[in-house]
Amino acid sequence: MLDEAIRRFDQALKTLTGSRAAERENPAAQIEEASMDDAERAHAAGLMRVNHTGEVCAQALYEGQALTARDRSVRDGLLKAAGEEADHLAWCAERLGELGSGPSVLNPLFYATSYAMGALTGLVGDRVSLGFVEATEDQVCEHLERHLDALPEQDAKSRAIVERMHEEEARHGSEALQMGGAEFPAPVKQAMTLVSRVMTETTYRV
Repeated sequence: MLDEAIRRFDQALKTLTGSRAAERENPAAQIEEASMDDAERAHAAGLMRVNHTGEVCAQALYEGQALTARDRSVRDGLLKAAGEEADHLAWCAERLGELGSGPSVLNPLFYATSYAMGALTGLVGDRVSLGFVEATEDQVCEHLERHLDALPEQDAKSRAIVERMHEEEARHGSEALQMGGAEFPAPVKQAMTLVSRVMTETTYRV
């Protein structure tokens, strides 16, 4: 029990301090940096900051859900997805550095909120918890699609990262349903969209 508590605390620290290294190569590693003016660079950084905070939230959600998951296979599936999301987190952090920016100062607040939310959905039951994963990933995919439209056209490095993230987020949502997740009704997803806008509007700037 103590070992698990220490592991989770260490995981949170690594997520919030940016010390987690990606296990896979950054999709933008072989792409040359494009020429952008100050406004374009600041806009790309704002979008990637939002994506970085989204991955901080994803780590917290998956950890919280795994904590209260009842079925071991569900827990293992959540932690496997969290591993891929950790790569997304590292890629976004690296891109922010290249753009001369950094993560949101609000990340600790969003991490704590998301962890509690994940643990609570897990307590309700694995079917609801997995459904929450699918609903969340659906929202994430929608905002990643908007970011692909909004990124400066020449910023191929950011675009490559967002495209890979979109592909894997969609798969995580699909796998959650395949594991028995309950698909949330449209009104619930719409309410989740309103909540996510608070995060995107604030972290774009800070």
